[in-house]
Amino acid sequence: MSFTLLSSPLQGFTDFRFRNAQQQFFGGIDTYYAPYIRLNGKMKIKGSYQRDLDPAVNTTLEVIPQVMTASADEFMFVIKYIESLGYTELNWNLGCPYPMVTKSGMGSGLICNTEKIDHILDRAHSESNMTISMKMRLGYESPNEILESFKVLDKYPLKNVAIHARLGKQLYKGGVDLESFQKCIDVAKHTLYYNGDITSVKQFRKMRELFPSIEHFMIGRGLIADPFLPSMIKADTTEYPAKRWETFRAFHDTIYEQYDAALSGPTPIKMKMLGFWEFFSQSTHNPQKVYKAIKKAGNPVKYKQAVGEIIAAQRRAQ
Repeated sequence: MSFTLLSSPLQGFTDFRFRNAQQQFFGGIDTYYAPYIRLNGKMKIKGSYQRDLDPAVNTTLEVIPQVMTASADEFMFVIKYIESLGYTELNWNLGCPYPMVTKSGMGSGLICNTEKIDHILDRAHSESNMTISMKMRLGYESPNEILESFKVLDKYPLKNVAIHARLGKQLYKGGVDLESFQKCIDVAKHTLYYNGDITSVKQFRKMRELFPSIEHFMIGRGLIADPFLPSMIKADTTEYPAKRWETFRAFHDTIYEQYDAALSGPTPIKMKMLGFWEFFSQSTHNPQKVYKAIKKAGNPVKYKQAVGEIIAAQRRAQ
Protein backbone atom coordinates (compact mmCIF):
# COMPACT_ATOMS: atom_id res chain seq x y z
CA MET A 1 0.00 0.00 0.00
CA SER A 2 1.32 3.43 -0.90
CA PHE A 3 1.22 6.30 1.57
CA THR A 4 1.53 10.08 1.70
CA LEU A 5 3.38 12.26 4.18
CA LEU A 6 1.94 15.58 5.27
CA SER A 7 3.49 18.43 7.19
CA SER A 8 1.40 19.23 10.26
CA PRO A 9 1.32 23.00 10.83
CA LEU A 10 3.17 24.51 13.78
CA GLN A 11 2.52 28.16 14.47
CA GLY A 12 5.73 30.18 14.35
CA PHE A 13 7.70 27.48 12.54
CA THR A 14 6.21 26.03 9.35
CA ASP A 15 5.63 29.21 7.35
CA PHE A 16 6.50 29.54 3.66
CA ARG A 17 10.20 30.12 4.37
CA PHE A 18 10.55 26.84 6.25
CA ARG A 19 8.30 24.94 3.82
CA ASN A 20 10.19 26.05 0.73
CA ALA A 21 13.60 25.35 2.27
CA GLN A 22 12.52 21.96 3.59
CA GLN A 23 11.32 20.96 0.15
CA GLN A 24 14.43 22.36 -1.56
CA PHE A 25 17.01 20.63 0.63
CA PHE A 26 15.25 17.50 1.89
CA GLY A 27 11.89 16.79 0.23
CA GLY A 28 9.65 13.86 1.13
CA ILE A 29 6.55 15.85 2.09
CA ASP A 30 3.59 15.50 -0.27
CA THR A 31 1.39 18.23 1.20
CA TYR A 32 2.11 21.11 3.57
CA TYR A 33 -0.53 22.58 5.87
CA ALA A 34 -0.06 26.28 6.54
CA PRO A 35 -0.26 27.50 10.16
CA TYR A 36 -3.78 28.55 11.12
CA ILE A 37 -5.48 31.84 10.34
CA ARG A 38 -7.03 33.30 13.48
CA LEU A 39 -9.19 36.42 13.24
CA ASN A 40 -10.03 37.07 16.91
CA GLY A 41 -13.34 38.67 16.01
CA LYS A 42 -11.86 41.09 13.49
CA MET A 43 -12.82 40.46 9.88
CA LYS A 44 -9.35 41.24 8.64
CA ILE A 45 -6.54 39.01 7.40
CA LYS A 46 -3.26 39.93 9.09
CA GLY A 47 -0.28 40.73 6.90
CA SER A 48 1.66 37.70 8.15
CA TYR A 49 -1.14 35.38 6.97
CA GLN A 50 -1.32 37.16 3.62
CA ARG A 51 2.42 36.76 3.10
CA ASP A 52 2.35 33.10 4.09
CA LEU A 53 -0.46 32.16 1.71
CA ASP A 54 0.62 34.36 -1.19
CA PRO A 55 0.61 32.02 -4.21
CA ALA A 56 3.79 33.73 -5.43
CA VAL A 57 5.80 32.21 -2.56
CA ASN A 58 4.13 28.80 -2.75
CA THR A 59 4.71 27.96 -6.38
CA THR A 60 6.35 24.54 -6.00
CA LEU A 61 4.37 23.13 -3.06
CA GLU A 62 0.93 21.79 -2.40
CA VAL A 63 -0.21 24.01 0.46
CA ILE A 64 -3.52 23.84 2.31
CA PRO A 65 -4.59 26.84 4.40
CA GLN A 66 -5.94 26.28 7.90
CA VAL A 67 -8.36 28.24 10.07
CA MET A 68 -8.92 28.22 13.81
CA THR A 69 -12.24 29.65 14.89
CA ALA A 70 -15.50 28.89 16.67
CA SER A 71 -17.43 31.42 14.57
CA ALA A 72 -19.33 30.55 11.40
CA ASP A 73 -19.00 34.15 10.19
CA GLU A 74 -15.23 34.03 10.59
CA PHE A 75 -15.11 30.65 8.89
CA MET A 76 -16.98 31.99 5.87
CA PHE A 77 -14.81 35.11 5.77
CA VAL A 78 -11.68 32.97 5.57
CA ILE A 79 -13.23 30.77 2.89
CA LYS A 80 -13.88 33.81 0.71
CA TYR A 81 -10.35 35.08 1.28
CA ILE A 82 -8.56 31.86 0.35
CA GLU A 83 -10.91 31.37 -2.61
CA SER A 84 -9.71 34.72 -3.90
CA LEU A 85 -6.16 33.36 -3.84
CA GLY A 86 -7.11 30.22 -5.76
CA TYR A 87 -7.14 27.68 -2.92
CA THR A 88 -9.79 24.97 -3.04
CA GLU A 89 -9.41 23.35 0.41
CA LEU A 90 -9.60 24.72 3.94
CA ASN A 91 -8.48 22.75 6.96
CA TRP A 92 -10.26 23.44 10.27
CA ASN A 93 -8.10 23.30 13.39
CA LEU A 94 -9.83 21.45 16.22
CA GLY A 95 -6.54 20.22 17.54
CA CYS A 96 -4.64 23.10 19.16
CA PRO A 97 -4.13 22.17 22.84
CA TYR A 98 -2.90 25.45 24.33
CA PRO A 99 -5.01 26.82 27.22
CA MET A 100 -5.27 30.34 25.78
CA VAL A 101 -6.99 28.76 22.77
CA THR A 102 -9.06 26.03 24.41
CA LYS A 103 -10.41 28.32 27.14
CA SER A 104 -11.87 30.43 24.32
CA GLY A 105 -13.71 27.36 23.02
CA MET A 106 -11.45 26.89 20.01
CA GLY A 107 -8.99 24.23 18.92
CA SER A 108 -9.36 21.01 20.89
CA GLY A 109 -11.63 22.89 23.30
CA LEU A 110 -14.32 22.88 20.60
CA ILE A 111 -14.47 19.12 19.97
CA CYS A 112 -17.09 18.60 22.69
CA ASN A 113 -19.36 21.29 21.23
CA THR A 114 -20.99 19.23 18.49
CA GLU A 115 -23.81 21.74 18.02
CA LYS A 116 -21.39 24.50 17.07
CA ILE A 117 -19.37 22.16 14.85
CA ASP A 118 -22.58 21.20 13.08
CA HIS A 119 -23.59 24.83 12.57
CA ILE A 120 -20.24 25.87 11.10
CA LEU A 121 -19.96 22.86 8.80
CA ASP A 122 -23.53 23.35 7.63
CA ARG A 123 -22.85 26.93 6.61
CA ALA A 124 -19.52 26.05 5.00
CA HIS A 125 -21.12 23.35 2.85
CA SER A 126 -24.36 25.17 2.05
CA GLU A 127 -22.81 28.56 1.28
CA SER A 128 -19.61 27.58 -0.55
CA ASN A 129 -17.99 24.95 -2.74
CA MET A 130 -14.85 24.84 -0.61
CA THR A 131 -13.50 21.41 0.27
CA ILE A 132 -13.26 21.11 4.05
CA SER A 133 -10.88 18.88 6.00
CA MET A 134 -10.36 18.57 9.75
CA LYS A 135 -7.35 18.54 12.08
CA MET A 136 -8.39 17.20 15.49
CA ARG A 137 -7.29 15.67 18.76
CA LEU A 138 -9.10 12.77 20.41
CA GLY A 139 -10.86 15.34 22.57
CA TYR A 140 -9.88 17.79 25.26
CA GLU A 141 -10.88 15.87 28.40
CA SER A 142 -11.85 12.45 27.02
CA PRO A 143 -11.32 10.41 23.84
CA ASN A 144 -15.07 9.88 23.77
CA GLU A 145 -15.41 13.47 22.56
CA ILE A 146 -14.16 12.70 19.07
CA LEU A 147 -16.38 9.61 18.85
CA GLU A 148 -19.40 11.80 19.61
CA SER A 149 -18.27 14.37 17.06
CA PHE A 150 -18.24 11.72 14.32
CA LYS A 151 -22.06 11.69 14.50
CA VAL A 152 -21.95 15.26 13.20
CA LEU A 153 -18.94 14.94 10.90
CA ASP A 154 -20.55 12.01 9.11
CA LYS A 155 -23.25 14.35 7.80
CA TYR A 156 -20.75 16.23 5.62
CA PRO A 157 -18.52 15.33 2.66
CA LEU A 158 -15.27 16.12 4.45
CA LYS A 159 -12.09 15.31 2.55
CA ASN A 160 -10.45 13.79 5.62
CA VAL A 161 -10.09 13.93 9.40
CA ALA A 162 -6.50 14.12 10.65
CA ILE A 163 -6.22 13.00 14.26
CA HIS A 164 -3.41 13.75 16.66
CA ALA A 165 -3.74 10.80 19.00
CA ARG A 166 -3.60 12.77 22.24
CA LEU A 167 -6.04 14.73 24.38
CA GLY A 168 -5.89 18.50 24.39
CA LYS A 169 -5.21 18.63 28.11
CA GLN A 170 -2.05 16.57 27.57
CA LEU A 171 -0.52 19.30 25.42
CA TYR A 172 2.46 17.29 24.10
CA LYS A 173 3.08 15.36 27.30
CA GLY A 174 2.65 11.65 27.79
CA GLY A 175 2.34 9.07 25.05
CA VAL A 176 -0.08 8.89 22.15
CA ASP A 177 -3.30 6.93 22.75
CA LEU A 178 -3.15 4.32 20.01
CA GLU A 179 -6.04 2.31 21.40
CA SER A 180 -8.37 5.29 21.12
CA PHE A 181 -7.12 6.01 17.60
CA GLN A 182 -8.02 2.44 16.63
CA LYS A 183 -11.53 3.06 17.96
CA CYS A 184 -11.73 6.03 15.60
CA ILE A 185 -10.73 3.80 12.70
CA ASP A 186 -13.42 1.31 13.68
CA VAL A 187 -16.28 3.82 13.58
CA ALA A 188 -15.26 6.70 11.27
CA LYS A 189 -16.80 6.96 7.82
CA HIS A 190 -14.30 9.52 6.59
CA THR A 191 -10.70 8.99 5.54
CA LEU A 192 -8.48 9.30 8.62
CA TYR A 193 -4.93 10.65 8.77
CA TYR A 194 -2.65 9.68 11.64
CA ASN A 195 -0.65 12.33 13.52
CA GLY A 196 1.48 12.07 16.66
CA ASP A 197 5.06 11.22 17.65
CA ILE A 198 6.38 10.22 14.24
CA THR A 199 9.96 11.20 15.08
CA SER A 200 11.94 8.43 13.43
CA VAL A 201 11.80 5.91 10.59
CA LYS A 202 11.43 3.19 13.20
CA GLN A 203 8.42 4.89 14.75
CA PHE A 204 6.82 5.36 11.33
CA ARG A 205 7.26 1.68 10.54
CA LYS A 206 5.56 0.84 13.83
CA MET A 207 2.55 3.04 13.00
CA ARG A 208 2.19 1.51 9.55
CA GLU A 209 2.26 -1.95 11.10
CA LEU A 210 -0.28 -1.03 13.79
CA PHE A 211 -2.66 0.75 11.40
CA PRO A 212 -2.44 -0.94 7.99
CA SER A 213 -5.60 0.79 6.74
CA ILE A 214 -4.10 4.27 7.21
CA GLU A 215 -2.53 5.71 4.07
CA HIS A 216 -1.78 9.26 5.22
CA PHE A 217 0.59 10.30 8.01
CA MET A 218 1.22 13.79 9.38
CA ILE A 219 4.58 14.80 10.80
CA GLY A 220 4.74 17.86 13.05
CA ARG A 221 7.50 18.41 15.60
CA GLY A 222 9.49 15.49 14.15
CA LEU A 223 9.84 17.34 10.85
CA ILE A 224 11.42 20.37 12.49
CA ALA A 225 13.67 18.28 14.72
CA ASP A 226 14.88 16.29 11.71
CA PRO A 227 14.04 17.72 8.27
CA PHE A 228 15.61 14.61 6.68
CA LEU A 229 12.93 12.40 8.20
CA PRO A 230 10.30 12.44 5.40
CA SER A 231 12.79 11.55 2.65
CA MET A 232 14.27 8.79 4.81
CA ILE A 233 10.78 7.39 5.45
CA LYS A 234 10.11 7.43 1.71
CA ALA A 235 13.40 5.64 1.05
CA ASP A 236 12.72 3.24 3.95
CA THR A 237 16.18 3.77 5.38
CA THR A 238 17.63 4.75 8.73
CA GLU A 239 20.90 5.85 7.11
CA TYR A 240 21.52 9.57 6.66
CA PRO A 241 23.13 10.92 3.47
CA ALA A 242 26.93 11.18 3.44
CA LYS A 243 26.81 14.98 3.48
CA ARG A 244 24.13 15.19 6.15
CA TRP A 245 25.52 18.17 8.04
CA GLU A 246 26.58 20.09 4.93
CA THR A 247 22.99 19.85 3.70
CA PHE A 248 21.61 20.86 7.08
CA ARG A 249 23.98 23.85 7.19
CA ALA A 250 22.79 25.03 3.76
CA PHE A 251 19.18 24.67 4.89
CA HIS A 252 19.88 26.50 8.16
CA ASP A 253 21.67 29.36 6.45
CA THR A 254 18.83 29.74 3.95
CA ILE A 255 16.10 30.13 6.56
CA TYR A 256 18.36 32.24 8.80
CA GLU A 257 19.00 34.76 6.03
CA GLN A 258 15.31 34.95 5.12
CA TYR A 259 14.14 35.41 8.71
CA ASP A 260 16.90 37.91 9.39
CA ALA A 261 15.73 39.97 6.40
CA ALA A 262 12.09 39.80 7.55
CA LEU A 263 12.64 40.56 11.23
CA SER A 264 13.85 43.80 12.81
CA GLY A 265 17.05 43.69 14.84
CA PRO A 266 19.20 41.02 16.51
CA THR A 267 16.79 40.07 19.30
CA PRO A 268 13.88 38.86 17.11
CA ILE A 269 16.14 36.73 14.91
CA LYS A 270 17.84 35.25 17.97
CA MET A 271 14.48 34.30 19.49
CA LYS A 272 13.25 32.88 16.19
CA MET A 273 16.30 30.67 15.74
CA LEU A 274 16.38 29.71 19.42
CA GLY A 275 12.88 28.29 18.89
CA PHE A 276 14.13 26.26 15.92
CA TRP A 277 17.18 25.00 17.81
CA GLU A 278 14.98 23.67 20.57
CA PHE A 279 13.95 21.16 17.88
CA PHE A 280 17.15 21.00 15.77
CA SER A 281 19.21 20.10 18.83
CA GLN A 282 17.20 16.91 19.30
CA SER A 283 18.91 15.42 16.24
CA THR A 284 22.42 16.15 17.51
CA HIS A 285 24.67 13.98 19.64
CA ASN A 286 24.35 16.22 22.70
CA PRO A 287 21.03 18.13 22.57
CA GLN A 288 21.44 19.89 25.91
CA LYS A 289 24.96 21.12 25.14
CA VAL A 290 23.96 22.27 21.65
CA TYR A 291 20.91 24.19 22.82
CA LYS A 292 22.92 25.80 25.62
CA ALA A 293 25.56 26.98 23.12
CA ILE A 294 22.89 28.60 20.94
CA LYS A 295 21.24 30.19 23.96
CA LYS A 296 24.53 31.71 25.10
CA ALA A 297 25.23 33.30 21.70
CA GLY A 298 24.43 36.92 22.47
CA ASN A 299 24.71 38.49 19.02
CA PRO A 300 24.61 37.42 15.36
CA VAL A 301 28.39 37.02 15.12
CA LYS A 302 28.52 34.73 18.15
CA TYR A 303 25.43 32.89 16.92
CA LYS A 304 27.01 32.09 13.55
CA GLN A 305 30.21 31.04 15.30
CA ALA A 306 28.23 28.71 17.60
CA VAL A 307 26.41 27.16 14.64
CA GLY A 308 29.71 26.57 12.85
CA GLU A 309 31.18 24.86 15.91
CA ILE A 310 28.07 22.72 16.37
CA ILE A 311 28.12 21.57 12.73
CA ALA A 312 31.85 20.79 12.92
CA ALA A 313 31.31 18.76 16.09
CA GLN A 314 28.48 16.78 14.51
CA ARG A 315 30.65 15.96 11.49
CA ARG A 316 33.43 14.67 13.73
CA ALA A 317 30.94 12.54 15.68
CA GLN A 318 29.43 10.90 12.58
